Amino acid sequence: MFRYSFLLLIVFSIWGNFIFAQKGTGKLYRVDRYESIYLPLGKISFADSLVEFKVGSPASIKKYRDSFQCLHEPNYKNYQTPNFVSLGCGGSLTVKFIDNGFMNLPGDDLYIFEVGPSREAAKVEISQNGTDWVYAGKIAGGKSSIELSKAGVDDETVFYFLRITDMKELCRSISAGADIDAIGAINSVIKLTISADVLFDVAKYGLKETAKQTLDSLVKTIQKVDNATILIEGHTDSDGDEASNILLSQNRCDSVKDRLIAIFGASSLYDFETRALGESKPRVPNDSDANKQLNRRVEITVLPPKAYYESLKNN
Repeated sequence: MFRYSFLLLIVFSIWGNFIFAQKGTGKLYRVDRYESIYLPLGKISFADSLVEFKVGSPASIKKYRDSFQCLHEPNYKNYQTPNFVSLGCGGSLTVKFIDNGFMNLPGDDLYIFEVGPSREAAKVEISQNGTDWVYAGKIAGGKSSIELSKAGVDDETVFYFLRITDMKELCRSISAGADIDAIGAINSVIKLTISADVLFDVAKYGLKETAKQTLDSLVKTIQKVDNATILIEGHTDSDGDEASNILLSQNRCDSVKDRLIAIFGASSLYDFETRALGESKPRVPNDSDANKQLNRRVEITVLPPKAYYESLKNN
């Protein structure tokens, strides 16, 4: 099995009097001369696909209208270098996170790298599917972070789309509207869902031989981050009694965890957690064989490492 190798980085970030040192792929990004922002999952944390760009009116000059400049890691140098996109007065930008999503977890959840000599206000919305949108907050006056709990967002949903709309506060500049260099998820996650029927025989928790190959194939995706908490959740359909389903889902979680530990090795920087949910969180009603098959599943979520959240408590 081919495995990615990662250079272990020591990243230091100062929050108050606390200095956070983290091994792994987490990375510190410069915001301005005095401040930086730490993203626990590093370079995968950024929006990487452009969905739509609606230029506002008046628009910025042409050289500041390359909407693809908002993707991937920030690279702003100065106001004269057009490596950011200006939305124009009232313009909007919609992006998608491809190799990760983001959630409402402790601390700030998103950071918008809004640059330039003026920091124009903009509205931020988020979506699971690119169709149904939820207001997440706004950036204004140099405040570029978004905490989803303040917008009433639950702590279970993974979002993949984000839309920024300029609020028409500054419309006479050559770079009219908010100037966006990058869009990062502080609480970035990778979520993988596997049908339980692929992994296990009916009512069993021992992995099928073919299931081991399935889990092995996920290694490449998980190893995009080499220091993380890996949460494994087990789900069943509603057949059988609740206690038996909880026990079955716990045993299945343990089987998956043991296989992943065997692949990664005991010396890896991953922490593993399991959560047996039984029939309590179906994706669809358990009213047909097809729906029951959808509800029988194992979900693997790659989360920022525990040390990051411990650092937030110490602030």
